Amino acid sequence: MKSPFSLVWRFYAITSISFTLSLPLLAADSWPDFRGPTQDGHAASDGVPLTWSESENVKWKTELPLLGLSSPIVKDNQVWLTTATENGHDFYAICVDAKTGEIILNEKLFHSDDPQSLGNGAQDNSYATPSAVIEDSRVYLHYGSFGTACINTSTMEVIWKREDLKCWHYRGASSSPVIFENLLILTFDGADLQYLVALDKTTGETVWKTDRSANWNDEHIDKQMVKDGDWRKAHSTPLIVSIDGKPVMCSTGAKAVYGYDPRTGKELWRVDHEAYSAAPRPVFHDGHFIVVTGFSKGAEMMSIRAGGHGVVTDTHVEWTLDKSFPKYSSPILVDDLLYFAMDDSFLVCVEAKTGEVVWKGRAAGKYRACPIYADGKLYFFSLEGVTTIIEPGREFKVVSTNSLATDAPLDDPRRGPGFMASPAVVGNAMFLRTRYHLYRVESE
Repeated sequence: MKSPFSLVWRFYAITSISFTLSLPLLAADSWPDFRGPTQDGHAASDGVPLTWSESENVKWKTELPLLGLSSPIVKDNQVWLTTATENGHDFYAICVDAKTGEIILNEKLFHSDDPQSLGNGAQDNSYATPSAVIEDSRVYLHYGSFGTACINTSTMEVIWKREDLKCWHYRGASSSPVIFENLLILTFDGADLQYLVALDKTTGETVWKTDRSANWNDEHIDKQMVKDGDWRKAHSTPLIVSIDGKPVMCSTGAKAVYGYDPRTGKELWRVDHEAYSAAPRPVFHDGHFIVVTGFSKGAEMMSIRAGGHGVVTDTHVEWTLDKSFPKYSSPILVDDLLYFAMDDSFLVCVEAKTGEVVWKGRAAGKYRACPIYADGKLYFFSLEGVTTIIEPGREFKVVSTNSLATDAPLDDPRRGPGFMASPAVVGNAMFLRTRYHLYRVESE
């Protein structure tokens, strides 16, 4: 295993890149979004391993500087991540050679003299949690209100930056950017301001900006967290799908779920709810968006029939599930069944059409990272560094469990946690980010 700290941090010329012939080149596909090429956690994979450990099926392991919880994004043999100082003063873009694990770029993009505190959310968040998105020749990196940047992936030059899009994230930013046509869409669900904004991908200039329209109904509540705006923030990343030939963007905010026209930012419909701090990304099934509304006594998972105009809470919610739903990890759909990891120790399968629970199986650990579907199997990644692989279907069947970084001493401050970032899959390789390392896991 190699350490990157002896490497030159700046990008070096292509003639100096060493190719490791024993490692196959990555397939032509990529992992451009934290939920993959189809934004749903499904991998176009072939031969992803079922077993691995610190000494088995690990092609390389690279120690990452500073701290970040963003998911690895992969394209053209480059792995992109974000990181930041733990005090939130400096924000970095990192590019890793996917074949060798060498860090080829570690560039400071932004600085803050007075960063917002993460408060008691520091254990579940960082100053570099939103994941990047990538396309041909460009990668877009987002750090919430601290800044957004576009980098040329060939020259490593910064094309544009924005530092003027503000909100008070209160417990840190988490929503990742979304690419749509000529737009880069960002979500700012803060404690003080709540809005979505679309930037021109080429220039970084604002194309549209839409404020959330929720009825907060919290002004009369005499609780400090409410006064601080905690009940108005959210962390979910939007999902864009085509319905009857037209794009619709579903976005879960505090107190409401919204449908927007991503080209203009126009609000199409809204479903009101009682929760806040929504984190899971919506999934789409048979004309319905399935969302998790967040935290609070009224939080739930719900299925919303797409369409309608205005507030459609009473007409378009098909089913709700007020128990056994995830609060951090996004659900994943395979055929007509929806699978997800609870916050603690259980995996759950429900019918996507009805919301009825099919099974609930114990899988030790706590879950923040999102699952993936690869080679006909479902992979779930825990905070403890354990991956549980199951067979999809109406019975709970565990195929295998695998651990990383479990051999460190219990008193080692760099022991964990394991997976908070979601994985990337390209070809037969998985790129797994733990709190301090990036792995390439691949069968011999």
